[in-house]
Amino acid sequence: MSGESAALDKVDVEVDARGMNCPLPILKAKKALSAMQSGQVLRVLATDHGSMRDFQAFARQTGNELVAQTEQAGVISHLLRRR
Repeated sequence: MSGESAALDKVDVEVDARGMNCPLPILKAKKALSAMQSGQVLRVLATDHGSMRDFQAFARQTGNELVAQTEQAGVISHLLRRR
């Protein structure tokens, strides 16, 4: 959990995909990750509830680490660490 806590404190890039439906949150994340360095953390904010499983699959397929997924007030926060 300490790695997760550290990642929650240090977000390098944030993408606001609220109000967007699949596949736009994933596409925006993919574009942001491509410009990031290995080890950096991306936070994607989304309101599409399907994005929970979409980001799990995206992390498995791309090798990027899905550090955490949380939901608060209808907004889902996905934290990914660039491979």
